[in-house]
Amino acid sequence: MKTLTFFAVALVVLVVAPASADKKDAATKAFSADKAFAKTCANCHGPTGAGMASFPRLSDKTKEHLVGRLKQYRAGEKVGPNTPLMKPHAVKLTDAEIEGLATYISAVLSQK
Repeated sequence: MKTLTFFAVALVVLVVAPASADKKDAATKAFSADKAFAKTCANCHGPTGAGMASFPRLSDKTKEHLVGRLKQYRAGEKVGPNTPLMKPHAVKLTDAEIEGLATYISAVLSQK
């Protein structure tokens, strides 16, 4: 009986410990709008969102406009000639991440 109890406890530890580690990893990888913008968006829209070449300025857009566009891209709607470039990025974003990016762009980048 003691052996069975030992193995039961050991099994619980082996199952629960990795799950806790996964939660901790997910928490440390929390979405950061400024980092996401710098890593992805800035490549085409510029580091201040001022736009580059055929990629439009973002820093002068309202939060509502940005949220709407990102959700359109995510849904696969054709918005303009850059839709095929935007869709792969937008489909990865949750509603909360879209809100965060739009807030960052409209509030922070509009000041630069």
